Amino acid sequence: MPKIDISAVPLRTGSSYPTPHDAPMAGRSSKWLAKAAGLTQFGANLVMLAPGGISSQRHWHEKEDELMIMVSGELVLVEDDGETVMRPGDCAAWKAGVANGHHLVNRTEAEGSFLVVGTDFEDEVCWYSDIDMVVRGDTFTHTDGTPFEEGT
Repeated sequence: MPKIDISAVPLRTGSSYPTPHDAPMAGRSSKWLAKAAGLTQFGANLVMLAPGGISSQRHWHEKEDELMIMVSGELVLVEDDGETVMRPGDCAAWKAGVANGHHLVNRTEAEGSFLVVGTDFEDEVCWYSDIDMVVRGDTFTHTDGTPFEEGT
């Protein structure tokens, strides 16, 4: 089994979300491990959150399962039903089609990191719980389907 040299995987920062929803992800960086290994059936990303950072806007997937494993630090998992402190070795999972908006928040003074693994469908639909946004494939729109214009 080929070992992935994590230090050689490019560091990605920020978000692909449209403005202004991208701004809160300024404290997030990630390494796309599955893509670096040439895998195509699922994604696996090592995500690092700086103090005050969030992993994403709160979201849920129609078709994709997600599994998250804490690697370092302490992060807070925020879901529809409340908050849970997550530490190294803790895991959480979200079944596709269950409308439970979730994300991780770093409320400490130290970086935290986690590995997230999920199925990867080109025609995925992802809903955002706290904002007027949905993504279908790679296209972000408002929930009514209208396209984003700069600053909306």
